Amino acid sequence: MIKVLLVDDHALFRQGLRELLAKAPDLRVAAEAGSYAQAIEMLRTNDINVVVADLSMPGRDGIDLISHIKASNPVVSILVLTMHEDCEYAARALRSGASGYMTKASTSEDLISGIRRIASGRSFVSPSVSEGLMLRFTRSDSETPPHRTLSHREFRIFELLVQCQTTTKIARELSLSVKTVSTHKTRLLKKMGLQHQGELVRYAIEHKLAGH
Repeated sequence: MIKVLLVDDHALFRQGLRELLAKAPDLRVAAEAGSYAQAIEMLRTNDINVVVADLSMPGRDGIDLISHIKASNPVVSILVLTMHEDCEYAARALRSGASGYMTKASTSEDLISGIRRIASGRSFVSPSVSEGLMLRFTRSDSETPPHRTLSHREFRIFELLVQCQTTTKIARELSLSVKTVSTHKTRLLKKMGLQHQGELVRYAIEHKLAGH
């Protein structure tokens, strides 16, 4: 039996996943979490084989959560199930230790297959995302989109800036000083060849990086 932890801040979405996975005789939803803090607690108090987690939730960064899980529970496999189709999110998640990456546009059959696959020690990536990953590694440096040159911290601040959050709010959420956030903001704008936050938002929309 594959014991699954569902991590998503939308209760109705978790309910739908739970009902879907109940149809598979070898899968059981052992626990659910509506936040990353709850996810860490559920992992501490339950025997879990696979974590199915969204990347974009209030509070802790999804990439940080993946790293935390792999550091504290290395035998647990992680399948990211997210709205983000850009392969940059997939690349960062896989580098951090996720075994699989799927978009929420995937079929129920793909989800069940993906969970089974990563539970057996293999990897699973949505076909649309895997194609983007292949292109990502075959592009020349001159063809690489600017956001892919950002460090993990810069990319996280980029995500929050395009949600129109202030530097003060970002500093509070990431437990950083306002000065540090401002420095990262200046650096990432320079790397991307942009002038201000409004241009960041437009860039994110054009590259399908905007959204919850």
